Amino acid sequence: MNLFGIPARYAGWRAALLLLCFSVLAQVGRAEEVKSPNGQLTLNFDVQGGIPTYSLTYKGRPVIKPSKLGLELKNTTSLQTGFTQTDKQTRSFDETWTPVWGESKTIRNHYNELAVTLTQAATQRTLRVRFRVFDDGLGFRYEFPRQSKLDYFTIKEERTQFALAGDHKAFWLPGDYDTQEYSTVTSKLSEVRGLMKAATTPNASQTPFSATGVQTPLMLKSQDGLYINIHEAALIDYSCMHLELDDKNMVLESHLTPDAVGDKGLIQTPANSPWRTVIVSDKAGDILLSKLVLNLNEPTKFKDVSWIKPVKYVGVWWEMITGKSTWSYTNQDNIKLDSIDYKTVKPNGTHGANTAHVKEYIDFAAKHGFDAVLVEGWNTGWEDWFGKHKDYVFDFVTPYPDFDVAELNRYSASKGVKIIMHHETSGSVRNYERHLDSAFQFMNKYGYNAVKTGYVGDIVPLGHHHYDQWVNNHYQFVLEKAAEHKIMVNGHEAVRPTGLARTFPNLIGNEAARGTEYESFGGNNADHTTILPFTRLIGGPMDYTPGIFQTKVSAYNPQNNSFVHSTLARQLALYVTMYSPLQMAADLPETYNKHLDAFQFIKDVAVDWDDTKVLEAEPGDYITFARKAKGKSSWFVGSTCDENGRTSNIDLSFLEPGKKYTATIYADAKNAHYEKNPQAYQIRKQAVTSKTKLSQLCAPGGGYAISIVETGK
Repeated sequence: MNLFGIPARYAGWRAALLLLCFSVLAQVGRAEEVKSPNGQLTLNFDVQGGIPTYSLTYKGRPVIKPSKLGLELKNTTSLQTGFTQTDKQTRSFDETWTPVWGESKTIRNHYNELAVTLTQAATQRTLRVRFRVFDDGLGFRYEFPRQSKLDYFTIKEERTQFALAGDHKAFWLPGDYDTQEYSTVTSKLSEVRGLMKAATTPNASQTPFSATGVQTPLMLKSQDGLYINIHEAALIDYSCMHLELDDKNMVLESHLTPDAVGDKGLIQTPANSPWRTVIVSDKAGDILLSKLVLNLNEPTKFKDVSWIKPVKYVGVWWEMITGKSTWSYTNQDNIKLDSIDYKTVKPNGTHGANTAHVKEYIDFAAKHGFDAVLVEGWNTGWEDWFGKHKDYVFDFVTPYPDFDVAELNRYSASKGVKIIMHHETSGSVRNYERHLDSAFQFMNKYGYNAVKTGYVGDIVPLGHHHYDQWVNNHYQFVLEKAAEHKIMVNGHEAVRPTGLARTFPNLIGNEAARGTEYESFGGNNADHTTILPFTRLIGGPMDYTPGIFQTKVSAYNPQNNSFVHSTLARQLALYVTMYSPLQMAADLPETYNKHLDAFQFIKDVAVDWDDTKVLEAEPGDYITFARKAKGKSSWFVGSTCDENGRTSNIDLSFLEPGKKYTATIYADAKNAHYEKNPQAYQIRKQAVTSKTKLSQLCAPGGGYAISIVETGK
């Protein structure tokens, strides 16, 4: 007899029975549980019927219900089923690190970790899933160890699920492989399908993929008051993730951007996926303050970061956006850069980037203490740059005849002002890479230390998308090549940020959303800037280009009847609420000269911070931030609200007790309105302390900005 009471003569089928028992036990799996350091978040992991699953709760309330993990592979057995858990490792981690620039002086990176190794018996492959549970959320990724049975593979689709606990309120953009420049729609998840067609507005390059596909970062609010944000971190050598909504079961599933032949990723082991992130709190302000996405990125790879500096700038840009001037030097079409002689063609007389005009911007920047001037349209090729799918569209080193590079370098240096280079690629990434070394050497020669890149239009080679693996690798290549030349990068039309600025702090700005330029293309919704900090800015700062004082575009171009959906006072607030180490005063000098009292706030406001507080917030309705300037005792407050207007009530308890301050308040006038009376503002000063409480009107589409300067004890 044996321990099962089975006679020894039945040894053969006894062994089979034991094997069956162990197989059943393996299929049932071993549930694992990890809590956040403060104990409020709980991650559960299990293998059910060979399928790995996870779930997440916050203070006992469901955030993510049991959800499947795995990847579907092309032309081979997929990594979705048939798994057993064969190993686990746990650890706790706690560090405090100092960002090169940021919203706070230091950042705490504190989490509990679970790494489970899964073995697929049928293929003898292994897959590791690593979870990190922070006080403010969860990050997890797939890890593919080096192994003989899984060396090269192609992803057909990633099948990561986020099973939600209800039909949440969502702040969403249509899923698209080529653009994020849509207006945010606020609706229940169950309403996405019905609203998708109207939400998918025209763009220079767009590839929507589904009636229920949405983009990340996706902001959600449950009926019982949980704020949930889903995104990704450390997007390197992988395709950008969107989310496909099952609107019957309220399950979101990852949907990767395909390449030119439809593949979702080409992987060679060892390799990791990006982190999938879930930030959660019962306080909206905690979402805004989360550093989870940054913490899931690696520390900076740069030993010397002294060349990376936050920048406040003006530029030859808004006048072209509004149609007051042009990027092109001529009105000629059908240009071939290797055969045209621009010295022989007739100038159009509207070219903005000419030497004399750029000097005016340099003078303005120097007079008011700005760091730099952005100049767009300085280089040859703008006559037929868009919509032609040209390969050789720009060379990034040849100026138009009326743009004297050497003289402007000399002149700007004499004024203590830098010029920011502009490299529009028209989506032709192969052409850009072909010219990249010479372009960056040109920048080094003439004293440029920052570049604004652009990828307007379809990607060339055709078939690729702005967010596929191959093009994401291009963005990474540009960033790392720029670092070799000590150049900072502000990427426009590139993939949305995923915290990579921690690892590569020369990435000082991104667009990757519908920015101020759209105020000249019909306008942004009045609630736009009350949502972006909860969505787009979760992954990193945005070059939103605020500061438009002349809100009627027709003042610059009588043919353009667009207007900025904001009061002037709110334009000031955006320098605080829309965080970026790269901030532009986007309007024209001639307009600022008419409002120098309000312009003073733009001059004073910092672009790098020691501390940040959220004083009040509700996505889609209002946000009020307070930030402490780097290395100073001064604070700046910014508040923005939607089209309904409101009264903002805040206290200044963040100020140092026992000290006195003078607050200069830039606010909407009583009759201000973003449509009817946008330039109505008032400025007042008052003495304040940490005990002061303020009540301030925010007009419809309005807001306010406050500078708070210490005056003594």
